[in-house]
Amino acid sequence: MDADQLAARSQDSPFNFADCVAPLPLGYTRIAAGDVLTIAGRRWQVHVGHGHAPEHAVLFSLDDDLVLGGDQLLPSVSPSNGVCATEPDSDPLGEWIASCHAFQGVACDSHLILPGHKLPYTGPPARLAPMIDSHLSTLARLREHLTEGQTAVRCFPALFRRQIGPAEYGLALVKAVAQLHCLRARGGVTRMDRDGVWYWLARRWRGGDPSEYRPLQDQPETPGLALPFR
Repeated sequence: MDADQLAARSQDSPFNFADCVAPLPLGYTRIAAGDVLTIAGRRWQVHVGHGHAPEHAVLFSLDDDLVLGGDQLLPSVSPSNGVCATEPDSDPLGEWIASCHAFQGVACDSHLILPGHKLPYTGPPARLAPMIDSHLSTLARLREHLTEGQTAVRCFPALFRRQIGPAEYGLALVKAVAQLHCLRARGGVTRMDRDGVWYWLARRWRGGDPSEYRPLQDQPETPGLALPFR
């Protein structure tokens, strides 16, 4: 972020999502993957997705083909998978891709998905595959961009292919960092601290197909996420 933009944003009041929603209750019943809930006369099995939100519950009806997909199963685009200040070293994009692979194993063409945005749709398997491929293509394009050390902001042209204005700057930044973390977690890039600023640089793959984003065994920060994104 350039100095002028940083100065302007430092004077703005930060957006607080908690101001727009009802407060969390003091008491609740915890649910987990595999649980079966009875709601509105239907039995719903809990499946859990990751990336967009921690432990995002997706409910599959056991009595018909309805699925409450929320933001995990959107009709045409992936949800925002950004790195937040509360989890600065997280890999939300890698978690979301892994969740997509998992949902491919349980979703059927006959399922009617009720998403958190836009209209209901059927055929989730056919939609999950292109979204996964789109992200893999973006990751490959980003890595090609990192032949020299770049900040996350300098990756905007390679990632978004359009001008990023002040209104979408914050969202673009957390998405860019998520893409970089996804590559770093699989040994595709490394990062260097230069005067308190992270610079990202592509690493050579250790053989195999680069599209698999295999982690390097000598990279200690690689998390224990099985490959490829599963």
